[in-house]
Formats: sequence, C-alpha cells, structure tokens
Amino acid sequence: MPATVLLVDDEKNIQLTLSRALSMEGYAVEIAGGGKEALEKIAALPVDVVVMDVRMPDLDGLAVLERARETRPGLPVVIMSGHGSIETVRSAFKLGAFDYLEKPITEKERLHVAGRNALALRSLAEENAALRREAGAAEAGGMIGAVRRITSSSRRIAAPAPSEGRVLVTGENGTGKELVARAIHDGSRRKDRPFVKMNCAAVPAELVESELFGHERGAFTGAIAARRGRFEQADGGTLFLDEVGDMPASMQAKVLRVLQEGELERVGGTQTLKVDVRVVAATNKDLAAEVKAGRFREDLFYRLAVVPIHVPPLRERREDVPALAERFLVEACERNGRRPMRLGRDALLALQTHEWPGNVRELRNLVERLTILSDGPEIGPSDVAAVLPGARKPRADRFRAGASFHELVEEAEREVVLGALDANDDNVSETARALGLERSHLYKKMRALGIKRGEEST
Repeated sequence: MPATVLLVDDEKNIQLTLSRALSMEGYAVEIAGGGKEALEKIAALPVDVVVMDVRMPDLDGLAVLERARETRPGLPVVIMSGHGSIETVRSAFKLGAFDYLEKPITEKERLHVAGRNALALRSLAEENAALRREAGAAEAGGMIGAVRRITSSSRRIAAPAPSEGRVLVTGENGTGKELVARAIHDGSRRKDRPFVKMNCAAVPAELVESELFGHERGAFTGAIAARRGRFEQADGGTLFLDEVGDMPASMQAKVLRVLQEGELERVGGTQTLKVDVRVVAATNKDLAAEVKAGRFREDLFYRLAVVPIHVPPLRERREDVPALAERFLVEACERNGRRPMRLGRDALLALQTHEWPGNVRELRNLVERLTILSDGPEIGPSDVAAVLPGARKPRADRFRAGASFHELVEEAEREVVLGALDANDDNVSETARALGLERSHLYKKMRALGIKRGEEST
C-alpha cells in the first residue's frame, strides 16, 4: 500500500506540479487548499507525511504544524516557503517540522529526498515503539513485563496471540486485563500496527457511536471537522474494548455488524468504509448473566468470546507478588528520579500476606508510595507496615531484648490465634477447623494464652 502524502498549498499550479511529481514517485497524494482543510484531512485520513506551504489565507502553516503536533505527534511535516526568513525556519523547526524546502522547488529530487527521509523517520519511530513493546514495557501502568508471571493464564495467552481469534478477558478490577490484551497484541502478526483502546464505561452514551465509528464534519453540534473513530484508527491492528459490558444496547448491534462484515459508516456519513481490526474485549462483569438478564446481546457475546481468558485476582497468585513488586519498583524509581532501590526479603514477605483487594493496580500504587517515602536503598518490613495496615509484623520487631524464647513464642501464638478468631467472627469451632486443631485443644490454648473470645467470653 503506497504511503499517503498530504500536499497543502493554496496555489493551484503548485498543487498540480508537486502532486504530479509525488505521484510519479509512487505516493498516494491528498490535496488541501488551506490550513483548516489540512487539519480536517489530518484528523480524518491515514496521512503518512505532510508537505505544506507556510503562507495561506485562512490558517498559516506554522499554526497548522502546531495543532497537528498535538493531534498526531509522530506525523512528519515538511514546510515550504517562498518568503522564508531565518526566523520562519527557526520557528518551524522549534514547532517540530521535519524539513524545510524553499520555493520554487525547481529540483524535484529535493522533494523526493525529503519525503523518503520523513517516511524513514516514521518507520524508525514505529519500529522503536514495537521494540519497546516487545521488551515488556507496559505503557499504561508498566505491567506488561509481568504478564509472564500470571502463571494460571500464561499458556492461554500464548495460544491465541498469533491467531486472528477474538478474545474476551474477564477478571476483577485492577487484575491487569489490559496487560493481557497488550500481550496478545504483541504476540500477534499485528504487533507493528496500532493498539487502540477505548473504555466503554468512561465515554458518555451519546458519544460512544462517534468515538467508535468517527464522524463527518457537521454531523452534530460541535463536529467542526471530520474525525476517524477507534475502529479506523486501529485498522490493521488491535482494538481493545475495555469494560465492554457497559456498552449501550444501541451500540451493540452496530459493533456486531463491524465484527461480522468488517465495514462501517461514520456518523453523518454515507460512505461505507472497510476496516481490518482484531477486537480484544475485557469486562469485570459476568457477561453470560448479562445476556440472560437481557442487558447484553447474545450474538455479540459469542462473537467476542471466541477465546475466553480469566485473569485471577492477585490474592489467588501470591507467588507473583515479588516479581510484580520488583518490576514496579524499578519503574517508580525511574519515574520519580530516585536512585535504584531494592525490596528486602522480609518486605516482600509482608507484601505477600496482604489480600490486595485492588489487585495489581493497588500493588503498583503502594510500591510507588514506598519509593517516595522510604529513605534508604533497601525497603524493609517496617516501611511496608507504615503504609500498609495489617501487613505482617516485621521480624526484627518480634525480638525484644530481655524476653525469653518461650515468651516470644507465646506472643506469636497469641497473634496467630487472635488473627484466626478475627477471620472467623469469634466462632471457635470455625477457628479450630481453620487452624487444623481439635476444638478442645484450641480452648486449652486460648486459656493458656489468656484469650477470652467467642464462647470463652460468655
């Protein structure tokens, strides 16, 4: 597929001359006669390079360049001018222009070289991004590198990744469903193409259609320019639909059509657009139950759940905590400008005892808090206890000068029994069962330790 060059100039003869030269070089050429039209086409079309004049009647090239850098930061822009000054050139490069051509462009080879170099830069940037993904850096939360540690799901992730099958990822909030989706994308043939995400619960119901399918200029109040939707943005790559269980019912039929036929129309448009997108969806809801309740389309459910993957909560995979915590610590130190730190063995043990109701997200936030609040190069159990209520008591604190071994053991036993009673609402029978003791043995132990709880307190 040829690269697309957007040629922006208000002079018809220059449009004709340069578009012909670019076409002969093998480019697909789109033309805009002014700055506003250029911004519309940049937003709506898969443009690879922009070649643009500085002086235009409605919006000058430097203003277009500045706005384009906000919406498409990786898009190479080549600036042209027949009235260029050193200040204009300096301003263009300061705003992020890739190259500068002086008009009239009598040597077309100069134009071709600028185009080839701009495409090479874009290709290098995409390759660099792909290498970063493969290296395991998770851009949203830094969690991709830990996906290999989700032992209960790793084989199920590896199997569907190279295929074209749609995947439905389920699990509690914060378990890392997005990291699984990214790992599937990175393990597929689409890994060098876009990974686009949309949280269906975070977009107002009236805007979901526009976000997914895009819109044409004037389609509704505020639609001042055409815009590509998430399906178009993900063409050739992967679209991650997070919280898909919250998608409005009115949108479910339209998404189903795209999945079945691979085509869509923008809001306010009449042209049917073809898209090649692999969809990975995620939800914390029981979609089968949602189908039975009539809140989710059964046919869409089966289309999405070709390969279901359940991500277990962190409390069910405590063996993953050390690897995750160490990964997050490295990233938190880099992000906060701290020297490298390490988690001590007892600190890791303390982290493993926590229930993690917020799952991986909670662990990541807590490690960042430890990074900021801890002083030394090693984070110890006392540091963990200070920021994590209920963490395992530091081993050093269990030793008390002057106390005998018997006294220390008795204190530890008392903590264990009290903790078990708390967990079982002071029910001695249930506590005894949980501890693997006879009920009568537990009563004796409680009396010996001076514990009056449950039936003993009556």
